[in-house]
Amino acid sequence: MILMKKRKLGNIEVSEIGMGCMGLSHGYGQIPDEEYSIHAIQKAYEAGCTFFDTAEGYGALLYGAGHNEKLLGKAVKPFRENIVLATKFHFMGDTPQGRDKIYSYIRSHLEQSLTNLQTDKVELYYLHRVNRAVPVEAVAECMGKLIDEGLICGWGLSQVEADTIRKAHEVTPVSAVQNLYNMLERDCEKNVIPFCLECNIGVVPFSPVASGFLSGKVSGGTDFSHVDDVRKFVPQLTADNQDANKPFLELIKRYAAEKGCTNAQIALAWMLRKYPNIVPIPGSKNLERILENLGACDISFSDAEFADLDGALSEITIHGHRGCVEFDGDSMKDWNR
Repeated sequence: MILMKKRKLGNIEVSEIGMGCMGLSHGYGQIPDEEYSIHAIQKAYEAGCTFFDTAEGYGALLYGAGHNEKLLGKAVKPFRENIVLATKFHFMGDTPQGRDKIYSYIRSHLEQSLTNLQTDKVELYYLHRVNRAVPVEAVAECMGKLIDEGLICGWGLSQVEADTIRKAHEVTPVSAVQNLYNMLERDCEKNVIPFCLECNIGVVPFSPVASGFLSGKVSGGTDFSHVDDVRKFVPQLTADNQDANKPFLELIKRYAAEKGCTNAQIALAWMLRKYPNIVPIPGSKNLERILENLGACDISFSDAEFADLDGALSEITIHGHRGCVEFDGDSMKDWNR
């Protein structure tokens, strides 16, 4: 196994790049067969990845509840004690009210995830999306109880603003915030990342390569028609916006040529260099891409190179902004990853 540099999500130590496993069950069209997916996860571990991200809902719509968790659990069983698992639950349908009912709801979802993952605890347990019917302070209190019981090591929030993080953190310290963040989506730089830096909270960007756009391997002709391809909902991936955002690709391509690496590796190395509490979780259903993404930790910038790149990015107009919209209710409209 290759040893990758480590970072901290609160007090949880992880490889500085993780693996988002969603695409093996959901979101990017036809999924690979199980044998291929398990092999891909195990090869990621051999390449130094010790941080694997899933959720109870990944794959449930087409392949059954807990599909991605079960897949990940099988894959990591030989080396479970050497890795960090992160999974997520969400409030859907009739939302529980009152401290005891909220705790029972969360605990039951966690127990099912533990069964799916073939483990007796998860290191990081996220509230997948905020639901306004359930106070985040109440969720934080329940997470503290689960930590005390040894069922989780830390907890997190996903797609949230700084005020929500603050409310939760005051009740039970938050280990990580998983938000949309990449070269095209930099809202988190205003308030979320500064607050997390101040409070020793890790930031785990999902879609760190902008749903593949920043890799340069997605084009206006790429087919997103599959019923389970969320990229059809990503505004930056419309043909017009892909064309308008080409200056980003041209800039990244120049740096990739200078470094002898790929566009995706530049996009990931940029965020690693920018903030010490960032741990991106690029996701792919292609083994070659998975290993390529993990290789971004070997790319470095001099102070001058990074200043030039970061400054140039700030000068380019973004087309198709998604932003950080906190979830509200049980609609699936905001679940595009």
